[in-house]
Amino acid sequence: MNRTLTRTALSVATFSLIASGWAASAAETGGTTTTAASGKKCATSIGPGTTWVDVEFEGEAFPVRVHVPDGVAQDDPAPLVLNLHPSNGNAEFIAGYNDLDATADANGFITVAPNAVIPVADPNPDQFWLWNVPGVPTTAGSYPPPDARDDVAFLTRVIDTFVKRGCADADRVYLAGFSGGARLASAYACANPDKVAAIAPVAGLRAGRPSPDAPHAIELQSCAPGEPVPVITFHGDADARNPYNGNTDKRWGYSVELAVQTWARFDGCTTGPEVTQVTEHVSKEAYAGCEGGSEVEFYKVAGGTHSWPGSPMDDSATQEVEASELIWDFFAQHKR
Repeated sequence: MNRTLTRTALSVATFSLIASGWAASAAETGGTTTTAASGKKCATSIGPGTTWVDVEFEGEAFPVRVHVPDGVAQDDPAPLVLNLHPSNGNAEFIAGYNDLDATADANGFITVAPNAVIPVADPNPDQFWLWNVPGVPTTAGSYPPPDARDDVAFLTRVIDTFVKRGCADADRVYLAGFSGGARLASAYACANPDKVAAIAPVAGLRAGRPSPDAPHAIELQSCAPGEPVPVITFHGDADARNPYNGNTDKRWGYSVELAVQTWARFDGCTTGPEVTQVTEHVSKEAYAGCEGGSEVEFYKVAGGTHSWPGSPMDDSATQEVEASELIWDFFAQHKR
């Protein structure tokens, strides 16, 4: 699909949705079916289209945006991709920014976009949020309050909810995220490698938190997944928000290359990186021979900004590759 042609329409539509807030509620169709994979009954209360579904967590209901493509069989569990927004963003923003719903429509998987709950400002009229990434400050420069929602645990509840209510396939659950959402996706895979079949952090891959005393290094005990997780990631070497070579910020710290190589070690990869020039400005570093059929792929964008490659809303993003399509191609090769 040529998303460049839809840039203006998507930009207008998405930012209009952000401004209007979250008035939509979940549309439910009711009924149950027997899943082809397990033979067990599962609820099919979420019909095709884009709706909002309440996820119950620690006594509160949190609306979560879900997109189910037309034609997804109600009796055949579908893959589930969590689409995690950046810091200073929200679910509607990321849905428009990476247009992952269009990739879902073409390939038959469900997308789910939850919202963080730490407000960017008080008051917060634009409804922009910050994730509680374990052990690190937010982009506002301070650590989350002690009573902040545990977003790693919350994502587990999101996954379980849509496996149960949406007949999503528990063996084909994937996390994609941009910037702060990429950092959260990384942290989730560190803590729950058994829940995800692969992850795709864009402009934000981490492999544990930066050491508080030496941010150029990884605090080893903060990420020890214990089993392999396939990883595909993208980063521009001119990223000013999350610098390619790292910085002294306790939120970011060590370099992208260290993060990639650490995941290759986590996954027990025995060869790589094999470097391929994909386009004029995009190269791929691939690590193979990994445990359990896992692999690590890193797309490096020469001169690339803090952006999602192929974004229909970001003029600074490279259009030489479309991250959303490459991510799905990678996800489709992996299941738990």
